[in-house]
Amino acid sequence: MSTGAMREPNFAVLLGIAWLFIAADLVIKQWAATGLTLSDTDDAMRLVQMRELLAGQSWFDLHEPRLGAGYESHWSRLIDAGLAGLFLLFHQFVDVALAERLMRVVWPVLWLLPAFVAAAAIAWRLAGRDAAIVSLLMAVVGLPAFQQFLPGRIDHHNVQITLAIAVLAATVWSDRVRWAAAAAGALTGLALAIGLESLVFLALCGAAFVLRYVADRGAARAFAHYGWALAASSAAAFVVTVGPEHWTHSVCDAIAVNWAAPVVVAGLLMGVAGYMAASERMMVRIVAATVIAGIAATIFLALEPRCLGGPYAMMDPTLRAIWFSHVSEMQPLPAVFRSSPVVAGAVAAFPTVSILATLILARERALRRDPAFLLAAAALLVACALTVAIAKMCMYAMWFGMPLVAAVCLRLFVRLRLDNLAARAFAAMLLTPAVLSAGASAAVQAAGSPPLEERDGRVLGGCFKIANYAQLARLPKGMVATDIDFGSFVLALTPHAALAGPYHRLSAGIIAAHQAFALPPGEARGILARFGVTYVVTCGGRPPPALSDAEREASLWGRLQAGAIPPWLEPVPAGPGEVFAVYRVARNLR
Repeated sequence: MSTGAMREPNFAVLLGIAWLFIAADLVIKQWAATGLTLSDTDDAMRLVQMRELLAGQSWFDLHEPRLGAGYESHWSRLIDAGLAGLFLLFHQFVDVALAERLMRVVWPVLWLLPAFVAAAAIAWRLAGRDAAIVSLLMAVVGLPAFQQFLPGRIDHHNVQITLAIAVLAATVWSDRVRWAAAAAGALTGLALAIGLESLVFLALCGAAFVLRYVADRGAARAFAHYGWALAASSAAAFVVTVGPEHWTHSVCDAIAVNWAAPVVVAGLLMGVAGYMAASERMMVRIVAATVIAGIAATIFLALEPRCLGGPYAMMDPTLRAIWFSHVSEMQPLPAVFRSSPVVAGAVAAFPTVSILATLILARERALRRDPAFLLAAAALLVACALTVAIAKMCMYAMWFGMPLVAAVCLRLFVRLRLDNLAARAFAAMLLTPAVLSAGASAAVQAAGSPPLEERDGRVLGGCFKIANYAQLARLPKGMVATDIDFGSFVLALTPHAALAGPYHRLSAGIIAAHQAFALPPGEARGILARFGVTYVVTCGGRPPPALSDAEREASLWGRLQAGAIPPWLEPVPAGPGEVFAVYRVARNLR
């Protein structure tokens, strides 16, 4: 073995060690928590959806009869299939409860591995193998970027983040690796099948192929391969995830004909143009790209122009005031800063440093001419802009920022003349997401902001703990009216139906649940009767949103909190340690 080989350990081995270290650390630290709660409302609902698939529900049947008056989910069955497969594997060796728990623990950390690979691949393309190694350090000390990958997170966000990074990685390599363009197209179709959260990044990568084709005739072959793979994977995603009875239905929040048709047509035309319109004249390529974009846009607008307003364009506008604008994960960063400067500092620290790193790199003329750098920088800047608008998008900004910060670290090593491995590791460590977020939080606290505290009394009250739902599960089956965020937990942990859950398609149920608690008892009584509610359940101290003090005091929620129980509600005695206040609705109302 040569001395050079001894100095450079196999990168795949380093990657595997990094992932195993993080996976083991997360599982050990989060194992106890996965037995206490289902992590999030979406994780609870995903568990319900997976169970019903295993119980024999049709692949294309996403109807949930126990939620509201009936709820049609827009979530991809592909996630359900992956979860079900993992559950069945574990169930070969352990009982149902432990198999489900193991599935919830293992699934999210599995998706960290391809995320690591993709981030390292981007760093390698930008600055070589050493940058890829530094990006692994960024990931290993990247806890703030793992929030959607923590054991228990089984909804779909981790898969969407990973696929977005993978599409970006394939795109930046498409000028050097022949199969990368086809991989980018194929992964884009898969990402669309999972959900539309990362749509803007997928579109950005698609635009990169178009611009390269226009600017460089030599990129025509990659343009064609991307287009054909995009068309094939998007068509397959549509057929596999959308039932034939819905093939002509347009929706804004999931893959449907109005999304699939323009993408498939555009992909096919890109494939044709890449071979038949690969003229040396730039004007020919510009015309071809313009025609393709125009045809795709015309199809999209003809099928459903409302979707220009985004995935929530078809949502009942009433929901914004009474629910949507109060969802924590949808809050803009300035709102997070006003309510919790410590959290905002932790969220913004690494993306801010990533932007600074990008500006430093942009000073180099060679990088300014490198399409890979330009695309990586654009993805980061778009993710940071989206983070300001919706704080949860910081996860994308952190992952997109890691390769760019890793590339700057190499420049830093040279500038500071750091030849020692330990010194380089220490310097890079200071720029990792975990260290920067912790430093920003400490700085905000030192400036006078109070330390981070759990503000949601429902969490402190145990309203999301698995064990506490046994209190409800023992009651005869019925319809439960409760806090909207408890709805999916009721479905997952009890045999009951729930009046509402935190899902934008469930407008009638959300409005009814809000009004049932926000209106005075006399008016609430009619709403509960109309939906056949059996139990009214409260927990914690969070009142219905968007109410004045007077309205809150007069509401059914306020009267129950004050102990003034209306005669048509019968309190169900609670045992020691039981956290839910349960009231049975009089039979003449049902």
